[in-house]
Amino acid sequence: MKIIKIGIIGGAGYTGGELLRILIHHPQVEIVFVHSNSQAGKPVCHTHTDLLGDTNLVFSEKYHTEIDAVFLCSGHGESKKFLVAHPEFKAVKIVDLSTDFRDQSEGFVYGLAELQRDKISKANHVANPGCFATSIELALLPLAHAGLIHDDVHVSAVTGSTGAGQSLSPTGHFSWRSNNISIYKAFTHQHLTEIGMVISSFQGAKPTVNFIPYRGTFTRGIMANVYTKFAGTLEEAKTLYRNYYAEHPFTHISDSPVDVKQVVNTNKCLISLELHEGNLLITSVIDNLTKGASGQAVQNMNLMFGLDETVGLRLKSSGM
Repeated sequence: MKIIKIGIIGGAGYTGGELLRILIHHPQVEIVFVHSNSQAGKPVCHTHTDLLGDTNLVFSEKYHTEIDAVFLCSGHGESKKFLVAHPEFKAVKIVDLSTDFRDQSEGFVYGLAELQRDKISKANHVANPGCFATSIELALLPLAHAGLIHDDVHVSAVTGSTGAGQSLSPTGHFSWRSNNISIYKAFTHQHLTEIGMVISSFQGAKPTVNFIPYRGTFTRGIMANVYTKFAGTLEEAKTLYRNYYAEHPFTHISDSPVDVKQVVNTNKCLISLELHEGNLLITSVIDNLTKGASGQAVQNMNLMFGLDETVGLRLKSSGM
């Protein structure tokens, strides 16, 4: 059995911690180094306390290319800087979790397996989708694939506090966020660019996506409520969605309403459908740190190395 040697750049944040949680138990991975500028020399479990007893890894100040793959988990804009400063890493397989290459520039492939699994399997460099983008694109892919998005798309979506990253901000403090809800980046969220790219890859012209994001009071998870005009019946819509996702192991169509607790801690996307006076309402739920970030990154790594995409990712939700 081939063991994949991997390195992690920027391992002290939420996505780095989630990536470690998954990869420590991945049967075909050896973590060679976990780099962090801020935590170098400290045990990984001092920062990611949930890993106490699971690993003796120590954050490293140094890194090298004697690996098969590297995950870039630093902030947006940092991946490009890192690869400019260290072009030798382009010789290994890369999964980038920032926004830097989601436009598929510089040879990167957009890493949404439900969209282009075959391309990811042949890629050396993959750009992981954004968390909101993942939930919204999975809600719309079957319609777009069938050429059925003819009208504006309307989205309201709420994310947990971990979606804002680990650094403190005025809107991230518990005392502000608890028992509160707020809108941010209405109609201008950065993930709209990649959503438009994905949908237009099927339909040519980009649809207008009216996106209202909310900050939720919970820590992890996303619920996206998406609606647009649909001329068919509800059963036709369900058949369309089930057929599209039949060969994709992590996206499932529910006959009942879905909720965030069903997917927290998993790499799943659950979708429910309703039809109201010609409007198809698609509710999509994911864990922003797993299917929306680190779990999807491991799914992409699996594909890049010819593994079953589910290896290490059969995770059960907390459910309570």
